[in-house]
Order: sequence, then structure tokens, then C-alpha cells
Amino acid sequence: MKRLTLIALLLCFGMATQSFGREANYHVQVHMTDVKDSLIYLVHYYGKNRPTIFISDSMRLDSKGNATFVGNDSTFVGGIYIILLGDKERTNFEFLLNKGDNMTITATKSKLPDGIVFKNSPENERFLDYIAYLKGYADKQEKLKEKLKVATTAADTDVVRKQSIADTKVLTAYRRDYVKAHPHSLLANVFSAMEVPEVPEGPHMLEDGVTKDSTFAYHYYKSHYWDGWDFKDDRLIYTPLYDAKIEEYMGKLVLPWTDSVEKEADWLLKKASGTRDMFHYTLWWLTRDVENSKVMGMDEVFVYLVENYYMKGEAFWLTNDELSKYLDRAQKIAPNVIGNIAPEVKLPNVLTKKEESLMAQKGEYTLVVFYSPNCGHCQHEIPKLDSVYKEVLKAKGLKIYTVATEGDEKAISDFIKKNNMETWTNTWDPDHTSDYHNKYDVYSTPTIYLLDNKKIIRGKRLDHSNIGSVIEMLEKKAKAAKEKGSTKVKE
Repeated sequence: MKRLTLIALLLCFGMATQSFGREANYHVQVHMTDVKDSLIYLVHYYGKNRPTIFISDSMRLDSKGNATFVGNDSTFVGGIYIILLGDKERTNFEFLLNKGDNMTITATKSKLPDGIVFKNSPENERFLDYIAYLKGYADKQEKLKEKLKVATTAADTDVVRKQSIADTKVLTAYRRDYVKAHPHSLLANVFSAMEVPEVPEGPHMLEDGVTKDSTFAYHYYKSHYWDGWDFKDDRLIYTPLYDAKIEEYMGKLVLPWTDSVEKEADWLLKKASGTRDMFHYTLWWLTRDVENSKVMGMDEVFVYLVENYYMKGEAFWLTNDELSKYLDRAQKIAPNVIGNIAPEVKLPNVLTKKEESLMAQKGEYTLVVFYSPNCGHCQHEIPKLDSVYKEVLKAKGLKIYTVATEGDEKAISDFIKKNNMETWTNTWDPDHTSDYHNKYDVYSTPTIYLLDNKKIIRGKRLDHSNIGSVIEMLEKKAKAAKEKGSTKVKE
């Protein structure tokens, strides 16, 4: 229960965003029996688990150990809150807080996490009962782990595992019974949100009744993943549950294809529509996830979210300046997303001085390479790219069009000769007139794009290790499409 570092506390305090108005939404009187004249904090979660927490308010315990938190924030909805003592150990305990609550909490620091007493808060009394039950469950599981360590036969191991499964089912039943007894309460919605889909035992067959459906478990789990989550309850954002849940869903259950991610993003945002915090967190999470993704093509999803949500006023929490940053970023990415025709670039050839048009390059594929002769990564990457080109890519009908992003003519020429690049089309922009930085979103080097014979972007931000696999994938798709077309003609 003493898990927060001072650094985490200071970071969270700096991130606190609450503003207080007039109407009181809650009264929480805290009485510490063995702490006096000391700062305490009212802290809440926001989507993530610890150490990411946010300070709502701070008070000083008086000479009798009393302090009262009064909530006047008009946006307050409730959630799992924390009383954090301002001591070196960062002693703390959790409780449930709802709009309109007027409670008293009595606690003894030396006994925590035990010895907490709530007055005028039946839900928190039930919360304490659950914590006590959970502690007993954890003790049983630890004993079973010890038995598993000394188990000498398969039968002994099987007995221990069956008991563990049985205890877990009892815990699940405890939560489900609570949900039935106290529907729509905060703790009930937390319990429902924690539910994990139970895949029915098989075998499961396809429609023909003969072939086993090997994907049944995946599809069942995915389709029932959100069954217990109430997307209309903003209180759930003020718990440590949502971030991990949406991360598992988008990261493990949704296929990393642009159309799949866009479809699932729309579905989640539609479920959260009409809420403030649930919608806010969902759109923020999805945008951050695709913006930082290492999966090729996810920048297209970023543009999609900006165009369909941010540009339509859905990101209501952003200032005009903050919104402009999203719009500017999307504007830079939009022209060079995968599937678009590559922007034209016309630049002088470093060696021949002849103007070279990217669109005029003749080849089954064109690799566009933005590099700097002074870039350490480029000095490492270009020789490896040359090797792959000679061994594999050249035979595929691939041409290479390079753009030196910095350096004088001599430095660039020397780099080209040193790295055996003379057979490539090597350009530079001495007068800074082509605007390739914005056209291709070049903010670091090397930046590598793959174009097909129609100059459509098929890959971006590649390196020597994956260009061949992207081309192989494109060829397989083309072959499959051709065979499918031939089949239709025969039919």
C-alpha cells in the first residue's frame, strides 16, 4: 500500500487538471488517529494504473488529525480515489467516491491497509468486505503455489490446478452476485468491466459440420471482449482499468491493417459517444497509439482520425493551438500515406547536373531514399541497402532515386562514390525549392519509400531488411488477384 515515489507524486501533481466551481459534489472527512499536522492528498486514477495518478486536492490534517475534502468541480463524476499521506513512505489507501457522497473515513496509519472505518458510505463498507475476501483468496493462491512447487506427480499437480481454478470461479461468482445485488453501482460496474470472456468448450465446427473451426476461440473472445464494459459510465475512466483493456484489444485482437484499425476505432468511439471522459480518453488513446505505431501504414489511421473527429470538433478538450498541431501533422502526412500516388520531385542530379524527375523513373519499383552524408545511421544503412539491391532488388526491376538532404556538392559526391551509388539516380536540392521535406514528411534520415510501377506508395519508412519482404507481399497479392480474375473469366 506504500507504492508511490516522490517523483511520481510530483509528476502527477503537475498533471492535475481539475478546476473548482461553486456547487459541492462531495464531502469527504478524513480522521487519522495517529497522524496530525500533516499534508494529505486526494488522488484519483485516470485510465491507467499506478504510478500514473492525479492529485485532485490537498489538505492539512489539524491537531486532532482531521481534514475535509469538498468537491466543487462541475465535471466530477466519481471513481476510485486514493487518500495519500504526505510522508516519506507515501502511505495510501483506496476508496470509492461518487457524486453526492458525504462520508467520514477513520484510519490508523500504523494499521493500514487494515483498520479503515467508513461512516455514511455503505458502498465503501462493501468495498472493504471485498478487499478482505480478496486477501483471503490471495492467501489461498499463495498456498497452492507452494503446493505446486513440491508436487511430485502429474496427479498432484492436477489436484492443485483444479483447486486454483475452483477458487477463481468462486471469486468470479462473488463479483457476479454483487453485480446482481447492486446493479449500476460503481463497484458493480468495476466488477463487470473486469470480466474476461469464457470461451465455450468445443469442439466447434464450421458450417459444413465436418471441419474444425480453428479460429472459434479468437472470434468468440474478441466479440465478447467488451460485454461487461459500460461505455456510458464516465466513472470507469477514473479507475485503473481502461488503458490496459483497450491496449489488449487494439494490440492483440485487432488485425494491424489500416481498414481494420479504422473500423474498430469508429466502433469504440461510437460506443463512447455522448460521454465526456470515456470519449475523450478513447480518442486520445487511439490517436496516440497510431501516431507512435511502428506498424507501416498506421499514419493513414492518424490522418483518418484527424479528418473524421478532430476536424469535426469532436476533440472538445483541445485549445485552438493544440488542435492546430494535430491538423498540421495530418496535413504533412496525408499526401504520402500508403496507397496514394507519390508526390512529384524534380531535382538536379549531383553527378550529371541533369534534372531528374521522380515520376519519370522507369522500373517495376522505385525506391526513394532521403539521406544525409553526415548521418551516422545513413552511413550504416546505405552500404547494407546496396548489398540487398545487388543481391535481390535489382533483379526485381527496382530503381533507386536518392535525395541528399544536406551537405555540399563535394561531400555528397564523395559519399556516393564511397558507397557505390553511381548506378542510382542521385539528386540534391541546393536551392531548397522542391519542398520534399513536407511532401514526404522527412524529419529524420534515412527515410525510405517504396513505389510501384505506377508510382503509388506501397511502403514507407523502410530499411534494407524489409524492402524485399514488402515486394514479395505485393507480388503475392498481384498473383492472387490475377488468379481470381482468371477464375471469374472461366466461370
